[in-house]
Amino acid sequence: MTFSDHQPDHLNRMTTPARHPVFLFLGLSWMLLAGCSSPKPPSQKSSARVVETQHGLASLYTDRRTASGERFSAAAFTAAHRHWPLGCLVRCTNLHNGRWVVVRVNDRGPYVRGRIIDLTPKAASAIGLTRSQGICRVRIERFH
Repeated sequence: MTFSDHQPDHLNRMTTPARHPVFLFLGLSWMLLAGCSSPKPPSQKSSARVVETQHGLASLYTDRRTASGERFSAAAFTAAHRHWPLGCLVRCTNLHNGRWVVVRVNDRGPYVRGRIIDLTPKAASAIGLTRSQGICRVRIERFH
């Protein structure tokens, strides 16, 4: 008596999914279609491109009304810039440690000489800027 003699009849008649014609057809179709597709060239992967870059000091700011009319949120990834359009996206890179964050400009400022951007506490902590430091050297890049 073999092991298959103890199995119910319906188990002996079943075919494995790998051998079933439908699964075989679907598997081959998927491999054929996957082989025909190609990744997008780097120029088409993202429509965002850097249109302007600045170097200078970033500072941390809190608790004030924004120029865009939004309520200030210390937990948001937003920033203040003097001239760049409200709503634009900016990558802010800490030049000391290389950490970066993408923020949305929703306010005007900073109004302190030498500073180019004010970051919310959440955005500042993402690049390693602490309240005790106050400022850090950054590169900011505006995306279109």
